[in-house]
Amino acid sequence: MRPCDPAAYAYRIARASARRSARGFTLIELLIVVAIIGIIAAIAAPGLLRARISGNEASAIGSLRAIGTAEATFARSCGNGLYAASLDVLGSAPSGQEPFLSPDLTGSGSTTKSGYLLSLDGEAASGTACNGSTALASGYHSWADPASWTQGIRYFGSNTTSTLWQASSTLSGMSDTATPSNGTPLQ
Repeated sequence: MRPCDPAAYAYRIARASARRSARGFTLIELLIVVAIIGIIAAIAAPGLLRARISGNEASAIGSLRAIGTAEATFARSCGNGLYAASLDVLGSAPSGQEPFLSPDLTGSGSTTKSGYLLSLDGEAASGTACNGSTALASGYHSWADPASWTQGIRYFGSNTTSTLWQASSTLSGMSDTATPSNGTPLQ
């Protein structure tokens, strides 16, 4: 056998190693990485859905509180003690002033925000408000229903009493002043 030159031997090993690393990943290695990513995604997806539902429900509660505040302000300053009978009345400003409710909540009869359908109604009353509206009510009740089960689980409602309720079904049929039979107050 011929004696081996250590420098040549080291060069051959380094070159063989470089060739192996230049080939990239094997198919098995790529499949393992894809499987690990799939497992992590499967674990994270339900948590993300719950977080989205929780955020949508918080937005619906905030929207109902904003509607309640707008109704109180409207009745005190513009409606002569009467309330707006629909969301679009709260979006209509008196001359030279700001509307009572932000544009993202003032749809014609109802509006969708953050996966919830928001609506407002009340027992009709006659009169004219400072913004020219005649769609007035002696009280009001507003509600927020999830657009689908992936958007929210709970249903929410509020009325002239300024209490917020939650339920497992719609609160659209509640009265302007009474506690809904299927609702529990939010704390």
